[in-house]
Amino acid sequence: GSLVAAVLAHSGRLDKEHLGARVGRLSRRVPLCCCPQGEVCTMINKKYSEFLPSMQSAEELVAQVEGLSNNIDLLKAGIENEVQRDLTVAVAEFTELKQQLERDTLVLSVLKKLQEFDTTLKECSSALQEKQYVAAAQQLEKARSSLRSLESRRGFELKILKALGTELTVQTQNMIYHLGEEWQKLIVWKLPPSKGSSSLEAVVLSELHLHTVPPQDQDTAVPPVAAVLQALAVLGELHSKLKDFGHLLLQYILKPLISHPSLEPVPEEQPDVFILRFRSQELALDESSPMEVFEKIKLVFEVLHKYLLSVPLEQPGEGRVTLAELLGELIWEELSDCLIHNCLVNSIPTNSSKLEQYKEVIESTEEFEKALKKMQVLKEDTTALLKYACNVDSHFANKKCQDVIMAARSLMTSEIHNTVKISPDSSISLPELPDPGAGDQVKMHRACSLLQDGTVTLGAESRLSPFTLCLPPCRISCSVQQLVELAYHTLLEATASTDLCCVQLFDCVRNIFQLFYEVVPTYHRENLQKLPQLAAIHHNNCMYISHHLLTLGHQFRYRSTSVLSNGAATFVDLVPAFRRLGMECFLAQMRVQKGEILERLSSARNFSNMDDEENYCAANKAIKQVLHQLRRLGMVWQDVLPVNVYCKAMGALLNTALAEIVTRIAALEDISAEDADRLYSLCRVMVEEGPQVFTPLLEEDKNKKYQEEVPVYVQKWMTFKELMIILQANLQEIVDQWADGKGPLAEEFSAAEVKSLIRALFQNTERRAAALAKIK
Repeated sequence: GSLVAAVLAHSGRLDKEHLGARVGRLSRRVPLCCCPQGEVCTMINKKYSEFLPSMQSAEELVAQVEGLSNNIDLLKAGIENEVQRDLTVAVAEFTELKQQLERDTLVLSVLKKLQEFDTTLKECSSALQEKQYVAAAQQLEKARSSLRSLESRRGFELKILKALGTELTVQTQNMIYHLGEEWQKLIVWKLPPSKGSSSLEAVVLSELHLHTVPPQDQDTAVPPVAAVLQALAVLGELHSKLKDFGHLLLQYILKPLISHPSLEPVPEEQPDVFILRFRSQELALDESSPMEVFEKIKLVFEVLHKYLLSVPLEQPGEGRVTLAELLGELIWEELSDCLIHNCLVNSIPTNSSKLEQYKEVIESTEEFEKALKKMQVLKEDTTALLKYACNVDSHFANKKCQDVIMAARSLMTSEIHNTVKISPDSSISLPELPDPGAGDQVKMHRACSLLQDGTVTLGAESRLSPFTLCLPPCRISCSVQQLVELAYHTLLEATASTDLCCVQLFDCVRNIFQLFYEVVPTYHRENLQKLPQLAAIHHNNCMYISHHLLTLGHQFRYRSTSVLSNGAATFVDLVPAFRRLGMECFLAQMRVQKGEILERLSSARNFSNMDDEENYCAANKAIKQVLHQLRRLGMVWQDVLPVNVYCKAMGALLNTALAEIVTRIAALEDISAEDADRLYSLCRVMVEEGPQVFTPLLEEDKNKKYQEEVPVYVQKWMTFKELMIILQANLQEIVDQWADGKGPLAEEFSAAEVKSLIRALFQNTERRAAALAKIK
């Protein structure tokens, strides 16, 4: 109760009046009927007397609280008016002091770096004077690190930094200069006057002096090679020195040893220097074997490793390495390329029978790589040379294909007019075919052979004629014959090779013929257009190639590996293209010759008015020019074209001339008797001299057969002879030759053409009208 009173009094909500009122309310809530009136009053007094002290203590407590609250208000006002102001001033002072501390700390660190920079430069100079190059280089690197640290501070730039950088550069260059001099004392090149030349004479005059031999006495001005190399490594200059050294090593030692078989290294060790000289053997092969080259290069690396390359170095960022590793990274790629292209390539066999001997080269290459890896010139995973050497089958095929293509191209661009006579007896030897019952079980057969009588064995009982599948006698280019022989030899080489090599060589042979198809018509285009003989030879060349392409793949089917024995090795698809190539060239020449014949006959003035001497002379000249052209062509194509092709070609040209003459004479509207006689004499010249142009063979007596068969090759021959009959016949003879459309005249001329000739030859009479009536 006292606690409640105190709280209420403290809150200002309780006083005596309020307390009396509350007591009155309390008394009213107590029912008076439950107790007597005296007892109620007594209880109230008792409670009031007990509550009054509590209230007084509460009032005292309220007074204390009010005093405390006033003190708090005073303290709060003091803090806001005085302490807060002093605190703000203190914070500002603290911030300023902190910034000042930071500036002082920065200045102190800069001063320490400047002191460190100055100290390192002094120590570097001192170490350099004592030729302690590694220590001097390390001090320079410390100075460079201090300068970088100073330059990296933004907002704190000192003019002195530029001067310090200049000083550092001067000291560095001075250090590099001293190290360069020491390097030149350690490694001395004595080169010929013509620097840059790698000829045999220049290399023989070259020497390499290594002053890295441990000195016998201690009184020497040359520092240990390790110190110089390590100092160069610290300064980052070792790479450029090694690059220059590797360049000279390649140019004057390693590459010449590969390129010049007669060159030999001559090492010489003296008390304080090692000298590498060279000498040239007088008797030497044109090409060195890979084994010899590997031994020479291995000797060079062994002496270099002993006196120079075995030095261990601490390379920044790479840890501990040897000089051999660094040099190997710089020169190995170029050296391996040189070994491959100037040594291993030349050692690749050109014949599959020598592939077995190449194992020695593979073993030597493997030993060479192992030796260089042992000397740490090569890394363990470096196998470029060995991979190339082991891939000999592919390289053999590539080299063989390249040689074959180069040889084929040389043949294609040679002269066409150098010819050779082809006859049934001059066929290329064919491989002996397998027994028909052997089927695909046959894998290999013995080498190419032709039976003594020229026949090819098919079985135990049957033989083919030696002239089966033979071209008729003709002339082809020597180069084309050699080209086909090259294809046969290449395919024969393929049958004895591995599957991969076999496929490559087969594709190479196809490429030969495809190359011929593209190159020859383009390279010899002008001559093929102008010279009839070359066009005929080219025609024969194409037919000769297509003739062999028909069976070329089948001949080697049962001799090859399983890759080509499945029937895919064929050249038959190329046959139509080659036949078309030969025919198009020859037909183009035929068109040119026909054009010249028609052009000459165009000067005959249409064979009209032959009673005029000028017209007759012009026509006679045209006839003689045509015959001369045909005789010239006959001589050019004689013994070149096959007889049947020759006769067809000459027959077609003579037929062109006869057809043109018949057309022009049949078109005449008026032919006098004198004109008819002169036209007949001109035609007789063609009939008498025309067959004489058929001279396909060199032997004159053998040409008569073909001259007698002119009507077989000249379609208009009988038409021309019938025209001659008409020019000399009378009306009745013409009617008899017609024979109601069943005579020889009717077979060559139409009724309209015969009537036109009758009207031109005869005057308009009843007899002519009667004759015309019978022509129908």
